Parts: sequence; C-alpha cells; structure tokens
Amino acid sequence: QVQLVESGGGLVQAGGSLRLSCVASGGTFTRYIMGWFRQAPGKEREFVAAIPWRAGSPTRFTDSVKGRFTISRDNAKNTVYLQMNSLKPEDTGVYYCAADRTLVLHTVPSGYDYWGQGTQVTVSS
Repeated sequence: QVQLVESGGGLVQAGGSLRLSCVASGGTFTRYIMGWFRQAPGKEREFVAAIPWRAGSPTRFTDSVKGRFTISRDNAKNTVYLQMNSLKPEDTGVYYCAADRTLVLHTVPSGYDYWGQGTQVTVSS
C-alpha cells in the first residue's frame, strides 16, 4: 500500500512563496504519475499540477497557477515538490498529493489511486 505524506504548508502573505513536499513509501514511486490537488472550504477538490514519472516529460498545470507554480520530483528520494510563488488569497486551501498508477496523466481526482492527508495553505491579503 502506497503512503503519501505532505509537508510545507503554512500561513503566508499574498505575494509570498511556499514549497510543498510529498514523500511516498510502500510502492514503486518511479512508475507513478504524481499530482497535486487543492480544496477550499465549501468547494470541490480541484487539480493543481501533475508530473509524469519519466524525466523530461511535460508537466501540466491548471490555468490559474501557470507561471507561478512549478512541480518537480526527485525519484531517488521518492519525493514530489510543488513550488508556489506569487501566492494569492484564492490559493488558500488544503493541498493534497496524489499518485496515479496508470500511464495517463489525469486532471480529475478519480484518476488517482493514492492520496495523502493534506497540508493547509493559507494566504492572507
């Protein structure tokens, strides 16, 4: 069973930066597509970013974070990162790491097989 543990969330002022980390254990990390989702209070969980397992493959972002967020992975450390810059209050929410065993990069929660518990990100105005 794959376990995912996120860290790096916190409270930051608008315009600030945070880097989220997600460490995977119990599975073959190098074969998983890794994604980040977020969920604001009263809203559905939404896709933020995803990265394929193969180095150099194109990543994907939701439009609202393009140019501000980057996603990367270190397969030697079984870790995926989400670097968030120029944060806005609307980026506030619980951020979840997810792993997908298939070869298709999904942008919906149902496409992912494993989930972390989430880390809170709060951006104040």
